[in-house]
Amino acid sequence: MRYQISGKQIDIGNALQTHVKTELDAVVQKYAERPTDANVIFSKSAHEFVCEATVHLSTGLTASAKASENEIYAAFDSCAEKMEKQLRRYKRRLKDHHRERSEPVELMGASSYILAGSDEAAESEPDTLQPMIIAEMEAKIPSLTVGEAVMQMELAGAPVLVFRKEGNSSGVNIVYRRDDGNIGWIDPS
Repeated sequence: MRYQISGKQIDIGNALQTHVKTELDAVVQKYAERPTDANVIFSKSAHEFVCEATVHLSTGLTASAKASENEIYAAFDSCAEKMEKQLRRYKRRLKDHHRERSEPVELMGASSYILAGSDEAAESEPDTLQPMIIAEMEAKIPSLTVGEAVMQMELAGAPVLVFRKEGNSSGVNIVYRRDDGNIGWIDPS
């Protein structure tokens, strides 16, 4: 795992860097399969030290934590505890998810487009009503149960997830986070 340990207007010594690497490595290796890199930033806010840690996992998910304490080592230790709790939850949910599933998730190919936004400064009428395509990419739409889709959306921290409902080959479903904190589900059938 690659580490980037830095300080904002704070000198980070070798002893603190070694402590961060050993402690964070122990936490991450315990719960995550293949972490790719970690970014730890120390800063000072009034009389407290602030530690922000972000760990990128090979699954594409990101775990992050932030803590502040009066001492710099205590700030990191508190941040590492939060990170461990988040990774422990992630691992437990992933284990439960795979226990029910006997086959791997089926993925369906789809096209994803980025369209040019409307230019509010331009007061003239557009020449055509067709939007201008800026980029085209390939997306994968998983075949999941509704519960699995909600879990994937929450773990990714995404506001919306498009998926095919398992057992229903026609159409796509959407789960999204509503403004009231609940989860919405759109099923076209």
